[in-house]
Amino acid sequence: EVQLVESGGGLVQAGGSLRLSCAASGFTFDDYAIGWFRQAPGKEREGVSCISTTDGSTYYADSVEGRFTISSDSAKNTVYLQMNSLKPEDSAVYYCAAIDRPVHELLPISFDFWGQGTQVTVSS
Repeated sequence: EVQLVESGGGLVQAGGSLRLSCAASGFTFDDYAIGWFRQAPGKEREGVSCISTTDGSTYYADSVEGRFTISSDSAKNTVYLQMNSLKPEDSAVYYCAAIDRPVHELLPISFDFWGQGTQVTVSS
């Protein structure tokens, strides 16, 4: 059974940093694409970043490019999202998601497996 468990969310002031973790189990970690998505109240779920655990290639949404960094640790079956220079508009529930093939668009419909989410709140 594929399981994804997010952690690391919390309350931080604008300009601060958080590191989210996505611990994966139940699948061969090195053959997947792992994405981070976020959803704020009243808004659609949007793609933030994605990493291929096969070749390490990464993708970032324009809104987070240069501030967020995605990485993976295959020894720990974990993907991280380092978030720096946080802004109030980054506040949302953050989800990690996985799919067992390359993705060409960071859209929720492209992913089969989802975690339960972790809340990130950035105060101004």
